[in-house]
Amino acid sequence: MSAVIEIDGLRKTFHTLRQGRRVAVDGFDLRVDAGQIHGFLGPNGSGKTTTLRALLGLVRADGGRMSMLGAPSPQRLPEVAGRVGAIVESPQFFGNFTARRTLRLLALAGGVPTGRVDEVLEQVGLRDRGDERVKGYSLGMKQRLAVASALLKSPELLILDEPANGLDPAGIREMRDLMRSLAEAGVTVLLSSHILAEIQLICDHVTIISHGRRVAAGPVDEVLAGFDQHEYAVRVAEPERAGELLRALGLSVTAQPDRLVVGGVDEPELITRTLGEQGVWVRELVPLRPDLESVFLELTGTGPHPTIPRQVDDSLLPEQTQKDAAIDLDARVGDSREVGA
Repeated sequence: MSAVIEIDGLRKTFHTLRQGRRVAVDGFDLRVDAGQIHGFLGPNGSGKTTTLRALLGLVRADGGRMSMLGAPSPQRLPEVAGRVGAIVESPQFFGNFTARRTLRLLALAGGVPTGRVDEVLEQVGLRDRGDERVKGYSLGMKQRLAVASALLKSPELLILDEPANGLDPAGIREMRDLMRSLAEAGVTVLLSSHILAEIQLICDHVTIISHGRRVAAGPVDEVLAGFDQHEYAVRVAEPERAGELLRALGLSVTAQPDRLVVGGVDEPELITRTLGEQGVWVRELVPLRPDLESVFLELTGTGPHPTIPRQVDDSLLPEQTQKDAAIDLDARVGDSREVGA
């Protein structure tokens, strides 16, 4: 499968008077193949947005190689800009313009037929609100408008940073359906989001960045499988006796208020058979599978601590500005865990 995005050894350091030298991206690698819906995940300040900005020519990298659609970036970005739609950070639009007028101006500036305006408004669910001024839009509606602007050029590659920001549950589901329909139409999607359950539902591949370095990459199912402890939740009438019997088999057993958590189980029948033979009947047996959120928290070290508030790494803050949120590419351009892909 051909690579649509390739990043190899990307490095970016910021220098500020207040903080001095801050390494935002430290030898980061990323590969996105054609047709994927690829989740790009990282905590706040992990280097995620800086990576996207460097890929799109919005910030100069200190080292490494990047390419999109086969063209080195940013050197030959103008050659492929018309085939890429992107949104990075919070969308910003002129509040006194309507959504329709905003998209029409963007279409004219990008050489896109203005007939696309109604099509993308329909796609993002703003068909009936397109003639309202943007300043009256909610955050979720502005986010829909930003996605519409990225879709104007019918891109082959779509790069979206937090597209579900501000959306209600119904809007999030609509955005999920839109991403899937785009992928079915052959569009490659690189999607950044903090809604990890949604990423697990929609993405087929994922890359996780922490402290500027890649810590996991591969198909979502295989990344999760790497953290599967083969654990089962067991509810029985005699938990103490059941725990003794299962520990005798060499299994790990953790007693919780209303259940036992049994680890190292290759075949769940081992639990039911062992307990049944001793007259301890199993009321419930449920596999405990890792989800993307738990894996993400473990890999990035951002899990909750009962007494210590986590402090955000602000490596990205010095050069982040909201004015670069909605990107018109045509106008602007002038040690890790990896599983088999």
